[in-house]
Amino acid sequence: MNQVIGNAAVFTLGCRLNQADTALICARLKSDGWRIVRPEYPGRLDLLIINTCTVTAAASRKSRQATRRFRSKHPEACILVTGCSAETENSQWKNESAADIILTNPEKKQISSLVGDFLREKTVSGGSEFSVGQTAEIFREQIAGSFPFRSRAFLKIQEGCNNFCTYCIVPYARGPERSRNWDEVITEFKQLLAAGFEEIVLTGVNICAYNDHGRNLNELLSVLSRIPGRFRIRLSSTEPHPNHPELVETMAGNPKICRFLHLSLQHGCDEILRAMGRKYTAAEFAFWVGKARELIPGIHLGTDVIVGFPGETEAHFEQALEFIGKMKFANLHIFTYSPRQGTPAAALPGRVPGAVAEERRRRLTELAAAMQTAFTAPQAGEILPVIFERKNRAGCFQGWSDNYVNVLCADAGVEKQVITPVKISAVVDGNSLLGTINFTV
Repeated sequence: MNQVIGNAAVFTLGCRLNQADTALICARLKSDGWRIVRPEYPGRLDLLIINTCTVTAAASRKSRQATRRFRSKHPEACILVTGCSAETENSQWKNESAADIILTNPEKKQISSLVGDFLREKTVSGGSEFSVGQTAEIFREQIAGSFPFRSRAFLKIQEGCNNFCTYCIVPYARGPERSRNWDEVITEFKQLLAAGFEEIVLTGVNICAYNDHGRNLNELLSVLSRIPGRFRIRLSSTEPHPNHPELVETMAGNPKICRFLHLSLQHGCDEILRAMGRKYTAAEFAFWVGKARELIPGIHLGTDVIVGFPGETEAHFEQALEFIGKMKFANLHIFTYSPRQGTPAAALPGRVPGAVAEERRRRLTELAAAMQTAFTAPQAGEILPVIFERKNRAGCFQGWSDNYVNVLCADAGVEKQVITPVKISAVVDGNSLLGTINFTV
């Protein structure tokens, strides 16, 4: 066994792909002798990594605030910043005195050696050798993720994006589309099962673009779901893609694939979708949603929506509001548009006043709450497979069903982190379900 180098923690902001990247970082550090602790660890931290997000200006600001907070709390630690904000705002981070090391996304694979160089008082490379765009179409991580503090595992299968939507910084932060080696994905999946995880989330920037020499996401799901054992597979957020009908057919009738799709819409008006650079119409999106509901009863359909995009009139917003209501989403992630330097939309005219955008967000939030209740309430009386994760302050076990509804259970004998059948008895607060594990069919 390697001698323990010191205590290391990773603080993660942003998406599920960042969570998967953090797991890979933890695994690399652990294999080199670091002891992995939580970011709130009260003792000495020798290395503290902030895995940043830059999807919005607020996310970048939170990343910088977190770095300064940790510097104040742990002046003894080596503070390392990586992730998407470190990629797209590298020059700003180099002026951030709270950070000792700034690594771009491609450099994360060399994190152990670069940290070692710093700790030996060597000069850390500025990262040009690992600049975005030099990664091969098929990539390997050459290590499996480590999730010491989680009840579900995130398995990274894809990186990058070729869409270049006009508002989005992600293609600049993550680089072009590329897929993880087929065999490595299957190997890590089996390792995560062996580690006891009964829910594994497949994640990436655009997992529907997964393709290793013609083997796509649908084939990958078919192979993974045939592996023996008790587990379920959840898909992280997906971009609208031509293979969605095939994907839904793969999911349908397969109890090991969660009844869940988070399909990013962004707007419900075709004119704004075109201005955003989205590659589908509202009618095409509605077709995919209808196909999913037809083949997968009880599916949880979530989405992302941006309000206040440049040029959005009240008529555009009303059209979007009507369309979103017809889609009957189970949840909405609502974002108020914020310009990202370096994206085409940042230079577009017709900026929506902040107060107007906020009012539209409020109306959309009210619709989201009503749609969530409409999705949750009819599930009273159902038997749902739930993985309980923790106890809440009221003493109830709390977990998530396969179709991503928050489920509470006060029964004794609940086992955490395993798939458990739960008979739903009531709806709580409009968006949670109360159930029991003690029932007869």
